Amino acid sequence: MNTKTPLTVRGAELLRAELHELKSVQRPAIIAAIAEARSHGDLSENAEYSAAKERQSFIEGRIAEVESKISNAQIIDPATIDTDGRCVFGATVELEDITSGGKVTYQIVGDDEADIKEGKISISSPIARALIGKYEGDVAEVQAPGGVREYEIVEIRYV
Repeated sequence: MNTKTPLTVRGAELLRAELHELKSVQRPAIIAAIAEARSHGDLSENAEYSAAKERQSFIEGRIAEVESKISNAQIIDPATIDTDGRCVFGATVELEDITSGGKVTYQIVGDDEADIKEGKISISSPIARALIGKYEGDVAEVQAPGGVREYEIVEIRYV
């Protein structure tokens, strides 16, 4: 059985844009590069041809991978879900570290969308798992490498 992979609306848009770029720009460019390299004669000693074929293989593999991700995606828009104020997939959560008082804001996203530099954490990360189902004012305990860290949920937004 094939399970659906959660994806935010933005994540789905980015995948569709990448697929469009691969199919309409990169694929035609590599086909032209292969044709150009072929015109240079002996293919057994043609480095340009070998490099172009390798690039074509990569592009076709990536197209298949992105198409698969899109077809297996369950696109979730937290703004349209009745969450009853709970922390759910796609929510943006402001946290305060109870020990240090430091504040951080994360959006809970799919595995492929996660980028800690952009404040996007994977649904399968320990911190996201600790937050799911909690409400503003709740404390989430997260098993970190240095031990358990406690975060108070300051605000939950659905954007």
